[in-house]
Amino acid sequence: MSQFVKEYYNTHAEQEQQRLDLPLCRIEFASTLWLINKYFPGTGRVCDVGGGTGRYTLELLRKGYQVTLLDLSDEEIRLAGLQLQEQGISAEQLIIGDAHNMEMLAPASFDAVLLLGPLYHILDPAGRAQVLQEVKRILKPQGVAMIAYLNSWGLIKTGLQDFPQRYRDISSLRLMLEAQDFLSRDLSGFTECHWSTPVAALREIREAGLEIVSYAGAESFANGMGFLLEKLVRDDPQAYENILQVAAETCELAQYRDSTDHLHLIARPMAD
Repeated sequence: MSQFVKEYYNTHAEQEQQRLDLPLCRIEFASTLWLINKYFPGTGRVCDVGGGTGRYTLELLRKGYQVTLLDLSDEEIRLAGLQLQEQGISAEQLIIGDAHNMEMLAPASFDAVLLLGPLYHILDPAGRAQVLQEVKRILKPQGVAMIAYLNSWGLIKTGLQDFPQRYRDISSLRLMLEAQDFLSRDLSGFTECHWSTPVAALREIREAGLEIVSYAGAESFANGMGFLLEKLVRDDPQAYENILQVAAETCELAQYRDSTDHLHLIARPMAD
């Protein structure tokens, strides 16, 4: 990942720490925890790669896992350490590092890996393949990984609210049906990123020697409805809480999973 990405997250670390409290992002968070409960082993060592300020690290530690958090941003790692200290919880390790090279982590040493950010900030396909090989290397033979991509099929809907100005150019709108890269700040100041499609993401995972167990759309049927959800939280919080629960429970349904912003793939090493 580029220095530009690191600088972005160093600058926006507190914003990133609070992001999962937004009404739509709470659904992403709930779905991810739902998938962890369903697919991760009940105990063991987990590596949270690209885990930022440690929101998932904290939840995993509360569930009794031994957790190592690795992130490119030294500011996010600092905030993660403060958060864990406030809760009186300790991680195995907090590492400032790049997912391309996790040589400080031993081969076949983790029962599960979370990779929820790095792949959508790596523009080079070879770079994404390298990260996936590192994930495969540190996983135990029976281990499981949850791997996230930004999904342009879902973002095309989100853009109706968040970045409709892009659609003034019809070619830009049509490109949303394909995988694509953004080389600099775009979309309300977000850093450079790679948008995939479910087809392309599934192919990359398989080409890395990982077997797909399942995949999910983290926002489920609520994708692209951030504004409506914010209104619902104010006007009818019980309805919102019910939506939060059912959206998480339905995140793997085929009618939703291909059309959400965040695509979460559950994978494990292929047998030799």
